[in-house]
Amino acid sequence: MPGNSRQRVRWMPDNTTSTLIDELLAEQQTLTAVDQFVRYHERGDLPAEAKRYRSLIPFTQPQAGQQYAFEVNLDRCSGCTACVSACHSLNGLDEDESWRNVGLLFSPDWQQPFQQTVTTACHHCLDPGCLNGCPVLAYDKDPATGIVKHLDDQCIGCQYCVMKCPYEVPKYSAKRGIVRKCDMCSSRLAVGEAPACVQACPTEAIRIVLTEPAEITAAAARGDFLPAAPDPGYTIPATRYKSRRPLADNLLAGDHAHIAPADSHVPLVFMLVFSQLAVGSSIAALLVPNSGARILLMGIAAAFGALAPAIASLHLGKPLKAWRAFLGWRTSWFSREVIVFGGFVPLAAVALLSTWTDWSLLPVLFRIAAAVVGLCGVACSAMIYVDTHREFWRVSQCFGKFFGTTGLLGAASTLLVSSIVPVPTLVIVTAAVLMVAGTAFKAGIEFRIFRHLVSEDKVTFTPLNKTARLLESNLRSIASVRDQCAVIAGMICPALIIPSFVSGSLHWQMFAITAFVFSLAGELLERYLFFTAVATVRMPGRLVA
Repeated sequence: MPGNSRQRVRWMPDNTTSTLIDELLAEQQTLTAVDQFVRYHERGDLPAEAKRYRSLIPFTQPQAGQQYAFEVNLDRCSGCTACVSACHSLNGLDEDESWRNVGLLFSPDWQQPFQQTVTTACHHCLDPGCLNGCPVLAYDKDPATGIVKHLDDQCIGCQYCVMKCPYEVPKYSAKRGIVRKCDMCSSRLAVGEAPACVQACPTEAIRIVLTEPAEITAAAARGDFLPAAPDPGYTIPATRYKSRRPLADNLLAGDHAHIAPADSHVPLVFMLVFSQLAVGSSIAALLVPNSGARILLMGIAAAFGALAPAIASLHLGKPLKAWRAFLGWRTSWFSREVIVFGGFVPLAAVALLSTWTDWSLLPVLFRIAAAVVGLCGVACSAMIYVDTHREFWRVSQCFGKFFGTTGLLGAASTLLVSSIVPVPTLVIVTAAVLMVAGTAFKAGIEFRIFRHLVSEDKVTFTPLNKTARLLESNLRSIASVRDQCAVIAGMICPALIIPSFVSGSLHWQMFAITAFVFSLAGELLERYLFFTAVATVRMPGRLVA
């Protein structure tokens, strides 16, 4: 149906001032979208190109320096979700899977009411976050068309692209163990047919256009995208949203007040805490003076260092393909983490063996190498989440929490080992003091979020405000247990260990073991909240009760 086929019968002189009644009468003489759709297809003399909606896609393939892009005419979008149904049917999606969504924008000002439905899908960005973050190179941006395609046969189901994409485009299919996404129906475009969503829209609100990188970049720099949507400067989306009416900057998404816990990613919770325990133990092994304690600490480092990736594989939809996770090392922090921790584990094992045999200076060199590589691995782990551009996962939070856990569990493992083999008094006192300092440091980082319960600029339901609300409501019981574990492990036990040890009482060993157990439990709960309490700026969604 050509874009200029809509006809309005003018029945009033141009110089006549129309009233509301006049406009309503005129509107009655305008064909509805369905009427136009039916009349258009009842004509039997349409050329084949028109039957395939050839007018809704470019007549030529992208030339050098061009790419395909969705163009959405917001004035025509009625929110009927025909595009969603067509995409679902054509691509054979699972019942709970959707590659295109319809959301809502509305004005918070009751004196200037406004409502706008918005259809969204993959934006085939100029700098795709999904592609940059994928550790196995399962994404490809077609150099000829600019379409960002997902290579299903390469995917390991790590779901990192889901975190990296600010528009929530990649969808994980538990049934298949992989992620899938919109490819703009590239097979249809290749033969001159419109994508399913374009063809199904009865008002022609969606079309495919040709655009250039310079044009896309300029629009992103101007913030010319959608109100209440993620910052376009991150991935530089190619989709254009058009409207004759300028959209106010203060528009809100229909689901802007919806608050719900995010995915817990339990295997990643254990992987992160165990790997940081391993690194903390390797650092502690450098500081204790006697070989017995060093052997136990390096044993903890090697054991938990090997256990961490084994547990992490449970997070993958295709764990047998996990060996390929190093391929994206040029752009993916996930790949860099895999490579670095892949080096830490054998270094920790060799350091353990060399410490056992006490070979000259080699044990010291291997322990130093393991500790340095381990710290680099913790930094890579932090950058994985910083690189998603989520406010709760900003640099200070991720690095503070991850290195805080490393130091805290390193001190806790030292106390645990000290209860098994004799160590100097200074080691026990130092470890106990570090437990207190580490707990206080982490508490300072974690409790800062509650400043956002009341925003200084009076804007409610920001991502950080939602995180604070989650910790105060849905996740309050878990957060409370986490705090109790921190107090027991980092405050009460250290306060009892020092006087008990000095007085010669054997109770200090029980307190040392308790400190380790509660410290480990507390860090696991903290990391669980790290995932479940995160909130993001999303594409506009539907009204949520």
